[in-house]
Amino acid sequence: MQRIVVLGSTGSIGTQALEVIRANPRRFELVGLAAGSNVEALRAQAAEFGVEDTALGAAEAEQLVRDVDADVVLNAITGSIGLGSTLAALTAGRTLALANKESLIVGGELVLAAAAPGQIVPVDSEHSAIAQALRSGEHGEVRRLVVTASGGPFRGRRRDELTEVTPAQALAHPTWDMGRVVTTNSATLVNKGLEVIEAHLLFDVAYDDIEVVVHPQSIVHSMVEFVDGSTIAQASPPDMRLPISLGLDWPHRVGGVGRPLDWTRASSWTFEPLDDEAFPSVSLAKAVGRAGATFPAVFNAANEQAVDAFHEGRLPFLGIVETIDRVVDAHEPPSTLTIESLAAAERWARATADRLIAS
Repeated sequence: MQRIVVLGSTGSIGTQALEVIRANPRRFELVGLAAGSNVEALRAQAAEFGVEDTALGAAEAEQLVRDVDADVVLNAITGSIGLGSTLAALTAGRTLALANKESLIVGGELVLAAAAPGQIVPVDSEHSAIAQALRSGEHGEVRRLVVTASGGPFRGRRRDELTEVTPAQALAHPTWDMGRVVTTNSATLVNKGLEVIEAHLLFDVAYDDIEVVVHPQSIVHSMVEFVDGSTIAQASPPDMRLPISLGLDWPHRVGGVGRPLDWTRASSWTFEPLDDEAFPSVSLAKAVGRAGATFPAVFNAANEQAVDAFHEGRLPFLGIVETIDRVVDAHEPPSTLTIESLAAAERWARATADRLIAS
Protein backbone atom coordinates (compact mmCIF):
# COMPACT_ATOMS: atom_id res chain seq x y z
CA MET A 1 0.00 0.00 0.00
CA GLN A 2 1.51 3.31 -1.11
CA ARG A 3 0.64 6.33 1.03
CA ILE A 4 0.23 9.28 -1.35
CA VAL A 5 0.23 13.07 -1.00
CA VAL A 6 -1.07 14.98 -4.03
CA LEU A 7 -0.02 18.60 -4.45
CA GLY A 8 -1.99 20.56 -7.03
CA SER A 9 -4.90 18.20 -6.49
CA THR A 10 -7.54 20.32 -8.26
CA GLY A 11 -5.57 20.76 -11.49
CA SER A 12 -5.44 18.47 -14.51
CA ILE A 13 -2.66 16.16 -13.27
CA GLY A 14 -4.00 16.18 -9.72
CA THR A 15 -7.54 15.18 -10.65
CA GLN A 16 -6.27 12.40 -12.93
CA ALA A 17 -4.05 11.15 -10.11
CA LEU A 18 -7.13 10.95 -7.90
CA GLU A 19 -8.83 8.88 -10.63
CA VAL A 20 -5.95 6.39 -10.47
CA ILE A 21 -6.07 6.29 -6.67
CA ARG A 22 -9.87 5.97 -6.64
CA ALA A 23 -9.71 2.99 -9.00
CA ASN A 24 -7.03 1.21 -6.95
CA PRO A 25 -8.03 1.44 -3.26
CA ARG A 26 -6.02 -1.65 -2.28
CA ARG A 27 -2.86 -0.21 -3.82
CA PHE A 28 -2.96 3.46 -2.90
CA GLU A 29 -4.03 5.40 0.17
CA LEU A 30 -4.47 9.15 -0.16
CA VAL A 31 -3.14 10.82 3.00
CA GLY A 32 -2.69 14.47 2.00
CA LEU A 33 -4.07 17.02 -0.46
CA ALA A 34 -2.96 20.51 -1.44
CA ALA A 35 -4.51 22.98 -3.87
CA GLY A 36 -3.62 26.45 -5.04
CA SER A 37 -6.84 28.38 -4.40
CA ASN A 38 -9.88 26.20 -5.17
CA VAL A 39 -11.15 25.73 -1.62
CA GLU A 40 -14.47 24.11 -2.52
CA ALA A 41 -12.92 21.50 -4.80
CA LEU A 42 -10.26 20.73 -2.19
CA ARG A 43 -12.91 20.22 0.48
CA ALA A 44 -14.91 17.92 -1.80
CA GLN A 45 -11.81 15.82 -2.53
CA ALA A 46 -10.91 15.59 1.14
CA ALA A 47 -14.44 14.52 2.04
CA GLU A 48 -14.56 11.84 -0.66
CA PHE A 49 -11.25 10.25 0.28
CA GLY A 50 -11.48 10.84 4.02
CA VAL A 51 -8.32 12.96 4.06
CA GLU A 52 -7.77 15.11 7.14
CA ASP A 53 -4.47 16.71 6.14
CA THR A 54 -5.01 19.42 3.52
CA ALA A 55 -3.26 22.61 2.50
CA LEU A 56 -4.03 25.71 0.47
CA GLY A 57 -1.24 27.61 -1.26
CA ALA A 58 2.44 26.85 -1.82
CA ALA A 59 3.67 27.58 1.71
CA GLU A 60 1.04 25.34 3.33
CA ALA A 61 1.73 22.63 0.77
CA GLU A 62 5.42 22.67 1.67
CA GLN A 63 4.58 22.31 5.35
CA LEU A 64 2.13 19.52 4.61
CA VAL A 65 4.88 17.56 2.87
CA ARG A 66 7.08 17.87 5.94
CA ASP A 67 4.34 16.91 8.41
CA VAL A 68 2.44 14.06 6.72
CA ASP A 69 3.73 10.49 6.82
CA ALA A 70 3.77 9.41 3.19
CA ASP A 71 5.66 7.17 0.78
CA VAL A 72 5.13 9.27 -2.36
CA VAL A 73 4.58 12.97 -2.96
CA LEU A 74 3.10 13.84 -6.35
CA ASN A 75 4.09 17.44 -7.04
CA ALA A 76 1.65 18.73 -9.66
CA ILE A 77 1.87 22.38 -8.63
CA THR A 78 2.20 24.68 -11.64
CA GLY A 79 5.28 26.87 -11.90
CA SER A 80 8.51 27.43 -10.00
CA ILE A 81 6.51 28.12 -6.84
CA GLY A 82 6.57 24.34 -6.40
CA LEU A 83 10.33 24.31 -5.69
CA GLY A 84 9.87 24.46 -1.92
CA SER A 85 7.63 21.39 -1.93
CA THR A 86 10.05 19.50 -4.18
CA LEU A 87 12.93 20.15 -1.78
CA ALA A 88 10.75 19.34 1.23
CA ALA A 89 9.75 15.98 -0.25
CA LEU A 90 13.34 15.07 -1.04
CA THR A 91 14.76 16.07 2.34
CA ALA A 92 11.95 14.18 4.07
CA GLY A 93 12.97 11.03 2.18
CA ARG A 94 9.75 10.68 0.17
CA THR A 95 9.70 9.40 -3.38
CA LEU A 96 9.00 12.46 -5.50
CA ALA A 97 6.64 11.88 -8.43
CA LEU A 98 7.53 15.01 -10.35
CA ALA A 99 4.96 16.65 -12.59
CA ASN A 100 6.20 20.12 -11.61
CA LYS A 101 9.12 20.27 -14.05
CA GLU A 102 9.78 23.93 -13.25
CA SER A 103 11.01 23.13 -9.75
CA LEU A 104 13.72 20.81 -11.10
CA ILE A 105 14.65 23.20 -13.90
CA VAL A 106 14.82 26.23 -11.63
CA GLY A 107 16.36 24.41 -8.67
CA GLY A 108 18.85 22.52 -10.83
CA GLU A 109 21.86 21.42 -8.84
CA LEU A 110 20.13 22.23 -5.53
CA VAL A 111 17.41 19.68 -6.29
CA LEU A 112 19.87 17.08 -7.54
CA ALA A 113 22.01 17.54 -4.42
CA ALA A 114 18.96 16.88 -2.22
CA ALA A 115 17.87 13.77 -4.13
CA ALA A 116 19.04 10.22 -3.50
CA PRO A 117 19.49 7.96 -6.55
CA GLY A 118 16.09 7.00 -7.91
CA GLN A 119 14.21 9.29 -5.54
CA ILE A 120 12.78 11.45 -8.36
CA VAL A 121 10.33 9.69 -10.67
CA PRO A 122 9.24 11.77 -13.69
CA VAL A 123 5.55 12.15 -14.45
CA ASP A 124 5.79 14.17 -17.67
CA SER A 125 4.83 11.72 -20.44
CA GLU A 126 8.09 12.33 -22.31
CA HIS A 127 10.35 11.73 -19.32
CA SER A 128 8.31 8.78 -18.11
CA ALA A 129 8.76 7.30 -21.59
CA ILE A 130 12.53 7.85 -21.41
CA ALA A 131 12.71 6.33 -17.94
CA GLN A 132 10.85 3.26 -19.20
CA ALA A 133 13.04 2.94 -22.29
CA LEU A 134 16.26 3.36 -20.29
CA ARG A 135 15.52 0.09 -18.50
CA SER A 136 16.56 -1.61 -21.76
CA GLY A 137 20.25 -0.76 -21.35
CA GLU A 138 23.01 0.70 -19.22
CA HIS A 139 23.68 4.44 -18.95
CA GLY A 140 26.98 4.07 -20.81
CA GLU A 141 25.16 2.42 -23.72
CA VAL A 142 22.94 5.46 -24.43
CA ARG A 143 23.79 7.36 -27.60
CA ARG A 144 21.05 9.97 -27.37
CA LEU A 145 17.60 10.78 -26.06
CA VAL A 146 14.88 11.67 -28.56
CA VAL A 147 12.15 13.83 -27.03
CA THR A 148 8.97 13.92 -29.09
CA ALA A 149 6.80 17.02 -29.54
CA SER A 150 3.31 17.21 -30.97
CA GLY A 151 4.26 20.48 -32.65
CA GLY A 152 1.36 22.25 -30.98
CA PRO A 153 -1.39 24.11 -32.84
CA PHE A 154 1.06 25.86 -35.19
CA ARG A 155 2.99 22.88 -36.49
CA GLY A 156 4.16 23.50 -40.05
CA ARG A 157 3.77 27.27 -39.95
CA ARG A 158 6.66 29.50 -40.95
CA ARG A 159 7.83 32.23 -38.61
CA ASP A 160 6.17 34.96 -40.69
CA GLU A 161 2.87 33.09 -40.35
CA LEU A 162 2.95 33.42 -36.56
CA THR A 163 2.83 37.21 -36.30
CA GLU A 164 -0.96 37.46 -35.90
CA VAL A 165 -1.56 34.45 -33.65
CA THR A 166 -4.29 35.00 -31.03
CA PRO A 167 -4.47 33.62 -27.48
CA ALA A 168 -7.48 31.51 -28.44
CA GLN A 169 -5.52 29.91 -31.27
CA ALA A 170 -2.54 29.28 -28.99
CA LEU A 171 -4.79 27.45 -26.51
CA ALA A 172 -6.26 25.13 -29.16
CA HIS A 173 -3.82 22.26 -28.57
CA PRO A 174 -4.48 19.32 -30.92
CA THR A 175 -3.74 16.57 -28.36
CA TRP A 176 -3.57 17.54 -24.70
CA ASP A 177 -5.97 19.35 -22.36
CA MET A 178 -3.73 21.49 -20.12
CA GLY A 179 -3.73 24.80 -18.26
CA ARG A 180 -3.12 28.19 -19.86
CA VAL A 181 0.61 28.45 -19.22
CA VAL A 182 1.52 24.89 -20.22
CA THR A 183 -0.70 25.00 -23.33
CA THR A 184 0.84 28.29 -24.44
CA ASN A 185 4.29 26.87 -23.76
CA SER A 186 3.41 24.00 -26.06
CA ALA A 187 2.44 26.47 -28.78
CA THR A 188 5.77 28.32 -28.51
CA LEU A 189 7.62 25.03 -27.83
CA VAL A 190 9.05 26.65 -24.70
CA ASN A 191 7.60 23.61 -22.95
CA LYS A 192 9.79 21.36 -25.09
CA GLY A 193 12.81 23.49 -24.26
CA LEU A 194 12.06 23.10 -20.57
CA GLU A 195 11.69 19.36 -21.10
CA VAL A 196 15.15 19.19 -22.70
CA ILE A 197 16.64 20.83 -19.60
CA GLU A 198 14.63 18.43 -17.42
CA ALA A 199 15.85 15.43 -19.43
CA HIS A 200 19.46 16.52 -19.00
CA LEU A 201 19.05 16.90 -15.24
CA LEU A 202 17.07 13.69 -14.73
CA PHE A 203 19.12 11.36 -16.89
CA ASP A 204 22.60 12.93 -16.96
CA VAL A 205 22.80 13.04 -20.75
CA ALA A 206 24.65 15.88 -22.50
CA TYR A 207 22.60 18.54 -24.29
CA ASP A 208 24.29 17.66 -27.58
CA ASP A 209 22.84 14.16 -27.17
CA ILE A 210 19.24 15.25 -26.63
CA GLU A 211 17.18 15.80 -29.76
CA VAL A 212 13.63 17.04 -30.27
CA VAL A 213 11.55 15.54 -33.07
CA VAL A 214 7.99 16.52 -34.04
CA HIS A 215 5.51 13.65 -33.84
CA PRO A 216 1.98 15.03 -34.33
CA GLN A 217 0.14 11.82 -33.44
CA SER A 218 1.51 11.91 -29.84
CA ILE A 219 1.64 8.11 -29.72
CA VAL A 220 5.39 7.70 -29.27
CA HIS A 221 6.09 9.69 -26.14
CA SER A 222 9.88 9.67 -26.43
CA MET A 223 12.73 7.35 -27.40
CA VAL A 224 16.20 6.26 -26.35
CA GLU A 225 18.80 5.45 -28.99
CA PHE A 226 21.58 3.08 -27.90
CA VAL A 227 25.13 2.74 -29.17
CA ASP A 228 24.35 -0.42 -31.15
CA GLY A 229 21.84 1.48 -33.30
CA SER A 230 18.77 0.19 -31.49
CA THR A 231 16.04 2.69 -30.61
CA ILE A 232 13.59 1.86 -27.83
CA ALA A 233 10.31 3.81 -27.92
CA GLN A 234 7.43 3.95 -25.46
CA ALA A 235 4.12 4.14 -27.29
CA SER A 236 0.55 4.46 -26.04
CA PRO A 237 -2.54 6.57 -26.73
CA PRO A 238 -2.15 10.01 -25.12
CA ASP A 239 -3.42 9.55 -21.57
CA MET A 240 -1.62 11.08 -18.59
CA ARG A 241 -2.99 8.47 -16.21
CA LEU A 242 -0.36 6.04 -17.46
CA PRO A 243 2.73 8.10 -16.47
CA ILE A 244 0.92 9.27 -13.32
CA SER A 245 0.35 5.69 -12.21
CA LEU A 246 4.00 4.82 -12.80
CA GLY A 247 4.99 7.87 -10.76
CA LEU A 248 2.84 6.68 -7.87
CA ASP A 249 4.36 3.18 -7.74
CA TRP A 250 7.55 3.16 -9.86
CA PRO A 251 8.61 0.89 -11.48
CA HIS A 252 5.47 -1.21 -11.06
CA ARG A 253 2.64 -0.98 -13.56
CA VAL A 254 -1.00 -0.47 -12.61
CA GLY A 255 -3.31 -2.73 -14.58
CA GLY A 256 -6.10 -1.15 -16.60
CA VAL A 257 -5.00 2.43 -16.00
CA GLY A 258 -4.81 3.25 -19.72
CA ARG A 259 -6.13 1.83 -22.93
CA PRO A 260 -3.74 0.02 -25.29
CA LEU A 261 -3.19 0.78 -28.94
CA ASP A 262 -5.60 -0.91 -31.35
CA TRP A 263 -3.41 -2.95 -33.69
CA THR A 264 -6.42 -4.16 -35.72
CA ARG A 265 -6.84 -0.69 -37.27
CA ALA A 266 -4.53 0.87 -39.84
CA SER A 267 -2.63 3.91 -38.60
CA SER A 268 0.39 6.00 -39.54
CA TRP A 269 2.96 7.63 -37.29
CA THR A 270 5.05 10.45 -38.70
CA PHE A 271 8.18 12.21 -37.49
CA GLU A 272 9.43 15.60 -38.64
CA PRO A 273 12.50 17.70 -37.83
CA LEU A 274 11.99 20.70 -35.58
CA ASP A 275 11.88 24.07 -37.38
CA ASP A 276 14.38 26.05 -35.29
CA GLU A 277 13.72 29.26 -37.21
CA ALA A 278 9.99 29.29 -36.47
CA PHE A 279 10.43 27.88 -32.96
CA PRO A 280 13.81 28.98 -31.55
CA SER A 281 12.85 28.26 -27.95
CA VAL A 282 14.45 24.80 -27.86
CA SER A 283 17.84 26.07 -29.00
CA LEU A 284 17.59 28.91 -26.49
CA ALA A 285 16.70 26.47 -23.70
CA LYS A 286 19.72 24.32 -24.51
CA ALA A 287 21.99 27.36 -24.27
CA VAL A 288 20.37 28.31 -20.98
CA GLY A 289 20.78 24.77 -19.67
CA ARG A 290 24.46 24.71 -20.58
CA ALA A 291 24.95 28.03 -18.78
CA GLY A 292 23.33 26.58 -15.67
CA ALA A 293 23.37 28.54 -12.40
CA THR A 294 20.35 30.89 -12.29
CA PHE A 295 19.87 31.07 -16.07
CA PRO A 296 17.14 28.37 -16.20
CA ALA A 297 15.26 30.19 -13.41
CA VAL A 298 15.49 33.43 -15.38
CA PHE A 299 14.33 31.68 -18.57
CA ASN A 300 11.30 30.23 -16.79
CA ALA A 301 10.33 33.40 -14.92
CA ALA A 302 10.62 35.60 -18.01
CA ASN A 303 8.45 33.14 -19.92
CA GLU A 304 5.71 33.19 -17.29
CA GLN A 305 5.57 37.00 -17.42
CA ALA A 306 5.56 37.00 -21.23
CA VAL A 307 2.79 34.40 -21.41
CA ASP A 308 0.61 36.51 -19.12
CA ALA A 309 1.30 39.59 -21.23
CA PHE A 310 0.39 37.70 -24.42
CA HIS A 311 -2.96 36.60 -23.02
CA GLU A 312 -3.65 40.11 -21.76
CA GLY A 313 -3.05 41.57 -25.23
CA ARG A 314 0.17 43.38 -24.27
CA LEU A 315 2.57 41.23 -26.28
CA PRO A 316 2.41 39.46 -29.66
CA PHE A 317 2.93 35.72 -29.86
CA LEU A 318 6.46 35.95 -31.24
CA GLY A 319 7.25 38.45 -28.51
CA ILE A 320 7.12 35.69 -25.89
CA VAL A 321 10.38 34.01 -26.89
CA GLU A 322 11.92 37.32 -27.97
CA THR A 323 11.34 38.66 -24.47
CA ILE A 324 12.85 35.55 -22.87
CA ASP A 325 15.91 35.89 -25.10
CA ARG A 326 16.46 39.52 -24.16
CA VAL A 327 16.05 38.87 -20.43
CA VAL A 328 18.44 35.89 -20.52
CA ASP A 329 20.98 37.94 -22.49
CA ALA A 330 20.91 40.70 -19.85
CA HIS A 331 21.26 38.36 -16.87
CA GLU A 332 24.37 38.29 -14.69
CA PRO A 333 24.33 35.20 -12.45
CA PRO A 334 25.29 35.36 -8.76
CA SER A 335 28.56 33.88 -7.53
CA THR A 336 26.75 31.34 -5.33
CA LEU A 337 23.61 29.32 -6.05
CA THR A 338 21.22 29.28 -3.10
CA ILE A 339 17.47 29.36 -2.58
CA GLU A 340 17.81 33.08 -1.89
CA SER A 341 19.86 33.79 -5.03
CA LEU A 342 17.38 31.80 -7.14
CA ALA A 343 14.49 33.82 -5.71
CA ALA A 344 16.36 37.06 -6.35
CA ALA A 345 17.13 36.03 -9.94
CA GLU A 346 13.47 35.21 -10.54
CA ARG A 347 12.35 38.56 -9.15
CA TRP A 348 14.89 40.33 -11.36
CA ALA A 349 13.76 38.36 -14.42
CA ARG A 350 10.09 39.12 -13.85
CA ALA A 351 10.76 42.83 -13.32
CA THR A 352 13.04 42.98 -16.38
CA ALA A 353 10.53 41.12 -18.55
CA ASP A 354 7.73 43.44 -17.42
CA ARG A 355 9.86 46.48 -18.22
CA LEU A 356 10.74 45.18 -21.69
CA ILE A 357 7.11 44.29 -22.41
CA ALA A 358 5.92 47.74 -21.31
CA SER A 359 8.45 49.45 -23.55
